[in-house]
Parts: sequence; structure tokens; C-alpha cells
Amino acid sequence: MATENDAVKFFREPAAGEKIRFAKDAKNPGRFVFTMPQPPTFTSVTEERKHRKQRLVAAFRIFSKLGLDEGIGGHLTCRDPEYPELFWVNPFGRSFGCMTTKDLLLVDHSGTVIKGRSPLNAAAFVIHSKIHMARPDAVAACHSHSMYGKAFSSLAQEVLPITQDACMFYQDHALFPGFNGVVADEAEGERMAECLGPHKALILQNHGLLTVGGSVDEAAFWFIALDRSCQAQLLAQAAGQPRCISHEVAEDSHRTVGSAISGWFNFQPYYEMITREQQDILLVDEEDGQLVL
Repeated sequence: MATENDAVKFFREPAAGEKIRFAKDAKNPGRFVFTMPQPPTFTSVTEERKHRKQRLVAAFRIFSKLGLDEGIGGHLTCRDPEYPELFWVNPFGRSFGCMTTKDLLLVDHSGTVIKGRSPLNAAAFVIHSKIHMARPDAVAACHSHSMYGKAFSSLAQEVLPITQDACMFYQDHALFPGFNGVVADEAEGERMAECLGPHKALILQNHGLLTVGGSVDEAAFWFIALDRSCQAQLLAQAAGQPRCISHEVAEDSHRTVGSAISGWFNFQPYYEMITREQQDILLVDEEDGQLVL
């Protein structure tokens, strides 16, 4: 859930005749505060369900456009707003680039497909069910076999604070060590959830990346940013010995660029781009919001 902090405030519509001014940090004279739009709120679970499913489909299309998917690997999920013990997920084998709201499966934590008639990826269930169970705050989770993420994961390293963007993950991600084969064992999913802990991201050694967020938008952007941070570190280490940002500066930067509202806001340009290019994403109807169990 995106919240305000000392470094980030929500944008509020100015009153008539009022000029928009930068907010200042009361604790640090001369320092300005970043003002960002506020995520949407909903008056009904029907509207929120439509929104989450539409954003999930947009995330799949964006991942495809950015080349973050590969074959049948990868899965993105979001909780149902009315039944948080259930989550929406892509069917096994469906192209990320062709995903629609009607394709999505609704699954419970025991692996039963509640809605939908397509096959479910066993790894998607094993990983995401355990993540969602362990992290009630995680509305969405993203995992895919992106090129730079899986290359970086083979180094069994964490992301270093060598750029401002890398500070999004400073002391906010973990390394899941070892690789025990294709994930089909519930115990493996439980270990992943335990390793993730309270963080926003997990580097799965010899496998790839996984991110979570308080919205689909946030989780999807964290994945995009983490893959690019992996790419940046691979390039920097190939060229020489990168200099890390100091602990104090990295920690302070994380409070802004690594905040939930920053993750949500950073996704909006991608959403704008993909919905202009692929306008069928916007074609959601009342059926997409309704759910009768």
C-alpha cells in the first residue's frame, strides 16, 4: 500500500487561485519533497477487481514488449480484492503478449482453479501461493526469466548501490541461494517466501527475479527496475570495479526512489504507452468485475 513519508507527499488539487508550489521538508531546511499522484481508491470490489485484472494484463503486455518473458516460463499474480485468499494468474502456455482479462485464472492456496478452464503452471502455484500466504501486504507478485535477471542470478550476488535506481533495492532484497531444479515442491516455495521476508524483491540463484508490491503497478515496476539494475551492474563489473554509493546516501535515496508510491508512479508511463499502442487492454466489461463463487 502506497503511503506518504518525509520524502514523498501525495499531490493534492490546488484550490481556486492557488499556485502549485514545491513542498519543503520541515526537518531539513532547503530540501524539497517529491510530490506524486495518489493511487486510485474504489467504492466497490467490482470496480477494484476490474482495475486489478486490467493492470495485470497491462503488465503482461509490457513484459512482452520489453522482452522480459521467455517461452512458457514466468507468472504474474494479484490478489482478488474481495477474497484475498484467492489470486488471479496467467494460464500455463499463454503468451504474455496476447493476455486478456478473460484468460486469467482464479486460484486458491490449495491449487484449485476456481474460475477458468485452462491449465495452471505448477511452479506458478507453488511460488505465488506461498508468497501471498506469507505476505498479506503483497497484492501482486511478478516472476519471469528475464535475460539480465537470470544472467545476474548466476553470480549469486545482491544488487549493489552503484546507481540511484539501484538504491530502490538497497537493503530491500534478498538472495535465494542454490538451485534445486524446476520449482514444483511446496517446501521450496515456502523457503522462497521465508527468504523474501519483508523485502520487495528476491534474486533466485541460477533462476531469475521475483518482486512483490502493494499493487500490480508497483510489483511490475520493481521487476522492470530490478532487471535493469542487474544489467547495469553486469556492465559496470565487466568494465571495471564500480564505486558504490555510501550507506547513508543509499539509505536516504531508498526512502524516495524505493517507496511504494514511487514504484506505483513509475509504472504509469509504461501503462500510458502500452494502452495507447494496444487499446484492447482497455476493453474490460462488467463481467470482469463480477465474481460468483
